[in-house]
Order: sequence, then C-alpha cells, then structure tokens
Amino acid sequence: MAQHAQQEILVLGATGSTGRRVAALLRATGHAVRAASRTSETRFDWSVPGTWEPAVAGVSGIYVMAPDGTPIDPAFVSLAVERGVRRLVLLSSGGIETMGDERLMAAERTVRDSGAEWTILRPSWFDQNFDEGFFQPAIMAGEVVVPLGEARQAFVDAGDIAAVAAAALTRDGHAGQVYEVTGPRSLTFGEAVDIIGRAAGHEVRYRGNDEDYLTAMGFSEQAMAEAKAFAALRDLGDEQVSDVVHRVTGRPPKPFETYAEEAAARGAWRA
Repeated sequence: MAQHAQQEILVLGATGSTGRRVAALLRATGHAVRAASRTSETRFDWSVPGTWEPAVAGVSGIYVMAPDGTPIDPAFVSLAVERGVRRLVLLSSGGIETMGDERLMAAERTVRDSGAEWTILRPSWFDQNFDEGFFQPAIMAGEVVVPLGEARQAFVDAGDIAAVAAAALTRDGHAGQVYEVTGPRSLTFGEAVDIIGRAAGHEVRYRGNDEDYLTAMGFSEQAMAEAKAFAALRDLGDEQVSDVVHRVTGRPPKPFETYAEEAAARGAWRA
C-alpha cells in the first residue's frame, strides 16, 4: 500500500533523464510531486544552500541525485531529515568502488547515516546515455570510444530506473536495500552501438581500447585517470544482470533493442 500520499515527494534533478520520469510516474499514480531543479518552479541548486529549505519544507520523501561531479552535501540531507523527511531514495551507480567514485561512495554513506529510511539505486549504464546524454554526439558522428573492450554491460532504461525509484519512494519494504538496477541482458558496447546503428539507419563504429580513448581525449591527466578507472571496470569482466526491475515493479525491464527502436522513431539520431 502506498503511504504518505497526502504529503509531497521532492524530486531533485526533475528535468533530467531519471528525475523527470520519476516525477511523471509519481504523478500518474496519484502522488503529490514537488519537482525541483535549477530551472524548475521549485528552484534547487546544490551550490546555493538558500534553495534547500523551501524545497524540503513539508515533504515526506526525496529522490536524491546530483549532476555528475557534484557531491551530495551532507548538510542538505541533515536539514531534510530535521524538517521531517522520512524516506530517501538515492541515485548512485554500479561499480563505484571499482571505478573509485569517491563522490558516490560518500553520498551512499550520507544517506545510510541520515536516520531516515533509505534505498540506494545502483543502475548500470543508462540506455539514454546514447540519445539524451554524453554519447549522443558520438552516435551522430558514427563513432563511440569507450575503453571497455569486449566486457559486457547490463544497459538499463531510465524508465525502469524511475519505476524502481517510484516504488521505493511510495511503498514499504524497500528500506535499507541497495538495488543493482540492470536491463534484461548484458551487451558489449560494440553490440549496443550496432543495435543503435541499425535502428538509426547509419553505421556506428566502436573503438574500445585504451590507446583509442587516450588519443580521442588528448592524453590529459583526467583522461589517464579515467582510462585507469575503465581498466578496473573492464577487468571485472561481464556485468551480471539482476532481477531488481521485475521484482520491484512486477514487469520485466525494457530490452535494449526496444529502447533503440523507440529512440530512433522519435528522431533521436536524425541529422
């Protein structure tokens, strides 16, 4: 049974790939939503603490996320819990220990120690990275460079991540859970871009070794550090799929082929 429906649920990053889907799902199931971002009616900015109090006042739960590179400030989480927030669902990421992602490891510690009910989502690579995110220009240019070789990744649709988040925010039984959120099967990046190329109607090549990546990124210190993190992820081998989406939502996760066909039909990769 859903609870706290009479109070608003704060969705951070409400204009982003997962946030806008979480907000839409919550509204569709009758929940009051306070959609917040730097450009939303409810303004929220991690770098402007003055935006925090109005965002959390009177809400019962929060979908907690921050843009890549931006830390989850423990002071915000403490404020939210002090103001009566009872439930936190954090968007983290898979493989953060392997990749050495100190930002997200700290975020996970923050919500675990918050005193509120918490659920941590650790999704694999978003399908939407290819049409809404950082791979979209590469798809358009016909070449994706990621130094993961033939290691398989369990690409997951942002709609499935949002469905798990919405369930954790509104239903009991998810407190204290760390959910590895994956798609229905693992693919190499080469297989994924082939599927996209077929759906988009143009060839997309994949280059997956360190040298290609460093050449593309300019051999900077940051690129060297990123290549090292990718090598650690590559050395883990194929990512295993989980049953989280089916177990939490009652339906199977979206196949990557379906995602690609739908994105292409919307004109995601049309020149």
